[in-house]
Amino acid sequence: MSASSEQARPTLASLAERLSQLEADLEAERAARRDAEARLEELETQNQILRSRIDGLTTTTDATEARINELQARELEKGAHLEKEHVYPWTDDLDVETGRLETFEKTGGTYMRVPDAEDTLSRGGSTQLAEQDLLPIQQLSRLDDDMLRGTVDNLPSRLAAKAWAARHDETDDLWQQGSGDVREYVDASDLRHWIRRHESGISKAYAKKLVSRTIDALQEYTHHRLIVMKRQRRTDGLRYKERRVVLRCDVEIPGETTAQRHP
Repeated sequence: MSASSEQARPTLASLAERLSQLEADLEAERAARRDAEARLEELETQNQILRSRIDGLTTTTDATEARINELQARELEKGAHLEKEHVYPWTDDLDVETGRLETFEKTGGTYMRVPDAEDTLSRGGSTQLAEQDLLPIQQLSRLDDDMLRGTVDNLPSRLAAKAWAARHDETDDLWQQGSGDVREYVDASDLRHWIRRHESGISKAYAKKLVSRTIDALQEYTHHRLIVMKRQRRTDGLRYKERRVVLRCDVEIPGETTAQRHP
């Protein structure tokens, strides 16, 4: 036997061994595939069962929502006051005769009703003012930053809304308690410092311009219930006149009384 034949024998043997190993691996893969297919079939069956249950629940939920919408619409037309979280955002699904609902405050929270409807059951506390009864500045001051930015497109108006909201913030010292016929007031210089604290990147010169525009917005959105007075002030030995925004005691603010600072 030649030397080349002797060298070929181990090679053929190793190939045969490799082939046997590959066949074993292939059989293992086939077995794993059969198991996977069986598992897939089982999951598809379970999925079909779950889909049937979901379809049934969806049908039941839709029917339940329709019943609730019908009941809420009829109760609202009778004068009921319903908590906002139980009605909104499904108000478009409520078929009420007036075609719209209004949001308003009661001592027990935020409610919805047919416009001006009185609750015959008197639940949820006493009725406070509805949104449309408030001054524009009061409506704006209730918005968060994102909603405020989407409602008014200029910085002075947003600052005016935030400045008005500061009246009800015990941690903010922008507004000062007045005396005599003055309920509250804020000086232009204090407003300028307040703007720079609350708006980053505002220079002193720009803040001074913003003060004037913010005061204009405060007057506009309060329907000129705020008045602007000039007072003498001394700083570093210099005397000058400074504007002061004043809320007088005899001025009516919806939802507030002259005897209280916060509504």
